[in-house]
Amino acid sequence: REVTEKLEEVVMIWTKQIRQVLVESEQIRREADDVGPSAELEHWKSRMSSFNSLLDEIKSSRVKKIISILQAARSKTLQQWKELDRRITIAANEAKDNVRYLYTLDKFFGPLAHASPVMMEHIPSLMNTVFMIYCTSPYYNTSEHMTSLFLKITNQMINTCKTYLCEG
Repeated sequence: REVTEKLEEVVMIWTKQIRQVLVESEQIRREADDVGPSAELEHWKSRMSSFNSLLDEIKSSRVKKIISILQAARSKTLQQWKELDRRITIAANEAKDNVRYLYTLDKFFGPLAHASPVMMEHIPSLMNTVFMIYCTSPYYNTSEHMTSLFLKITNQMINTCKTYLCEG
């Protein structure tokens, strides 16, 4: 009984820490007004790395042993733990999926940043790729994500035009 209580305390500490990570990941991002689309890819790569590390820790043998002991003791803390495990898995899958889709846009980011203002040749392919992401991604096809991406693409186009005008 005493061992079970100690292990429940440990799991409750982990639960609190994981909840904090989830809350922070769901907060609105603060970014510079002129940030380009490569920042979107970097954000999701960072998030993927964080959640994959957290998943690796949750799936470690040490954690599995503690959880199996609590399962045998029919601990009530496991309900919360299972819910957090599910949420972490979803967040990791979302980040991985978004990185995979955003990498399809990566080939456009360089030309978009370094082209002359006559960048029209890149726009149709870029928009087709964005459309493909919108149609096929199970996570990235939200209004919020698409708006953020289009804002960053537009910012990059404006920055490219500014650079062209100042150097020309």
